[in-house]
Amino acid sequence: MVEHEKIRVVQCGGCSLNFRAPVVTNDSEFLLCASGVCVKVYSTATEEFVHELRGHSDLVTAVLIRPSNHLQAYSCSVDGSVRLWDFTDGILIKSYIIGQPIYAMYASAQHKGMVFIVIQNQTNEVFQLVAVELSQDANELVKDEDRSLVLPDVNASPQCIAFGREGEYIASVKALCLTVYFFRKGKTFSFPLSLGNKKKGAKNTFSCVACHPKDDVIATGHVDGKIRLWRNFHLKKQYTQMTLHWHHDAVSSLCYTPEGTNLLSGGVESVLVQWKHGQETQKEFLPRLGGSITHVTVSSDGALFCTSHSDNKITIIKNCNVSAVIQGLVKGESIATNLLVDPRSKALVLNGKPGHLQFYSLQRDKLLFNLDIVQQEYIHELAVLQFRVVKAAFDAYGEWLATVEELRPKTAEMELHLKFWAFDHKTQSFALTTTISAPHEGEITAMCFGLAGADHRRGPPLVTTSKDGHFKVWRQVASPDHTEDEEGSSWACDFVGSYHNLRPHCCCFSADGSLLAVGFREVVTLWSLATWELLTTLSQPPGEIRNLCFGRLSCSKYLLGTTAKNLLCCWNLLTCSLEWSTSMDVSLLLPDPLSENMAAFCSQDNCADLFVFKPCEPRPLFCQKAVCPGRVTRAVFTPREAMQESCHESCQWLNRSRLYFLSQCTELMTFITEDEEKQLLASHKEFTIDDTVAKTPFRLLLGQRPQGGGDLDQSDHSDTAKREPPPRGSAAVRELLQTPSHVLPAATFLCSMFVQSLLISVAESSDPKHVEKEMESEKEEEDSEEEMETGDVRAKRLSTGASEAAEDAAPAVTRAQLRELRRVKKLDHSWLSGLLDS
Repeated sequence: MVEHEKIRVVQCGGCSLNFRAPVVTNDSEFLLCASGVCVKVYSTATEEFVHELRGHSDLVTAVLIRPSNHLQAYSCSVDGSVRLWDFTDGILIKSYIIGQPIYAMYASAQHKGMVFIVIQNQTNEVFQLVAVELSQDANELVKDEDRSLVLPDVNASPQCIAFGREGEYIASVKALCLTVYFFRKGKTFSFPLSLGNKKKGAKNTFSCVACHPKDDVIATGHVDGKIRLWRNFHLKKQYTQMTLHWHHDAVSSLCYTPEGTNLLSGGVESVLVQWKHGQETQKEFLPRLGGSITHVTVSSDGALFCTSHSDNKITIIKNCNVSAVIQGLVKGESIATNLLVDPRSKALVLNGKPGHLQFYSLQRDKLLFNLDIVQQEYIHELAVLQFRVVKAAFDAYGEWLATVEELRPKTAEMELHLKFWAFDHKTQSFALTTTISAPHEGEITAMCFGLAGADHRRGPPLVTTSKDGHFKVWRQVASPDHTEDEEGSSWACDFVGSYHNLRPHCCCFSADGSLLAVGFREVVTLWSLATWELLTTLSQPPGEIRNLCFGRLSCSKYLLGTTAKNLLCCWNLLTCSLEWSTSMDVSLLLPDPLSENMAAFCSQDNCADLFVFKPCEPRPLFCQKAVCPGRVTRAVFTPREAMQESCHESCQWLNRSRLYFLSQCTELMTFITEDEEKQLLASHKEFTIDDTVAKTPFRLLLGQRPQGGGDLDQSDHSDTAKREPPPRGSAAVRELLQTPSHVLPAATFLCSMFVQSLLISVAESSDPKHVEKEMESEKEEEDSEEEMETGDVRAKRLSTGASEAAEDAAPAVTRAQLRELRRVKKLDHSWLSGLLDS
């Protein structure tokens, strides 16, 4: 098999927003955050995504506002480059090549033209803080003489380094040591701490650091939840420290307000604590912000506080109230459901916040809403057991949602709840209609919806399989008090099936909804939905059935399954025989609902391979080795908004749908074709201002001339190029545009003066040669008029009496009047058409 190079695996929407601390612009209008290989720009007022700064080829590790220009920002990446952006327009200004992976970056207004980066020493693998002077030459490797070592051993985390008052010193924490470097003196002071008494729960290890902007005070956070304030550290032996303690776990982030009046701290409690400087006993709290706080930042004017959270969320706080929430795709070890697609909104659905399902728009890269399934307050304690959402399924039209939640205590039996949710058209969300406690006596292993069939009043059937050895069919039943009202209907068990006391592991409905396949250990059973009769069984080589999938469209006569013995089998339902089988370790098998294609993720050499095939053809349509490290166990096909027109055979399986999957590191990945990648790169191409673009009539009205004095678009705008613009600094224009409106005279008074200022006098632009040509043209016109007059006399003699009377009634035009009419005709009135067109 040959791998096809026209398709690449890329990380798509849902990138992490909490990897690094967000940055608020000086005007508090935008928020910048590192997200994967790009920098995303959001509006702080509307929470909406504005645009992204794309140019790095690897993970972005830091973003900061340029101290000398508040409209520009720096970004650095593991790709070894520092890039300068105009973040308002999304323009890449310069790129500086460092040549080594950069893990953090800092800047100070007192150190102009310099950035401080954290790189790894290639000899002893220790992280170092290095000062780099950025030259004017872009896209060139930074020379060694432009680098200077500041601190030889630092922590790679950006939370562990901070600049002091007016950039005079820099503080760094690592393990049990605080290090302060003074730039003017060139000295380094170290302040070590003891490990602490483990019996009393003391853990003095540093976790973060912050420096007061106006005073010589350093605040350090520790693993045991304490905050220490260091003073007089410029005198190494006379330093003092003060201990504050509120957090019960590690302090993850510290930050001072711009004026230094308050110190902000955050941790696992998801509470923002505000300590008064100088009065540390007075503190204020802002609780219930979401997940654990990972970063805390403040805008330069102190108006906005921003907190990053472990659930991939950024909270914007204004006047001690949450003003905006930027929520990304929640990922982590808590994902227990499969990847689902909401048939209505085409949103990606999976586990979100604890006890919730998140609906995430892949097209807009934005969280639509969270659906509270458990409906219980979540307690952020590791030792507290709480309900988890483990299964979810939609029906074909998105009218119904079924969820399974479980609680697994160590000493008692497992608790199960099966819930049915109906889509509410008024609220455009799902409302709980039925809760079934203990639907099975054992763990539920699979769940899927079928088609409603002829009896639409009963709704689609839902099948659940369990380790108790049974599968159950749940149907909608009308409540006695609401015989015709759908809102009063509930769900109940309609059929219970089993097969020789074997445990069922998976189930699947056929495309037309007439057959149900249930896998019992090594046997596949086929059931009729009309009578719930066992139709037949399909045997296969030894190995427990792990996945079952019916074929689609022209391949609907096939049933595919994978086994624990690394076999992929295909049965023909017309002959009830094994059509073909092949040996491969398939971790996930799923069909494309819009085509006959099947996708199989296989595990080999600790990497995942992808095979796309049709059950009726022995040759795969597409295969790609080493898609990602580890195993792929969750993936989904999503329909495209517009069908692609790819002619290449290896890309046609992506014409109608896109395939998304979660890697072992819970990164959302997808497959992109070469044409799509070109369109994406074209949309992010650097913007350049073209001086050859014709100026608008309003710009000509203001009297601005093009740079260089050259004409604009002479081939396409010859008339505009030949005509000189209005005189710059016209009195009428200046009076109209610069005078305050409340002191301007009436518009009728300004109108005549304004229009006359736009007229171009012929006498001003005329020269002697031009006058001679006008005189010659006037003589030629007079001669032609005499000839026309003689012709008119002859015509009058031959005309009728009525025409003579009409001509006598018309006033005669003298030669002077004709000459004046010709002069008016030669005036340039094209400015009027330009104003009308604009």
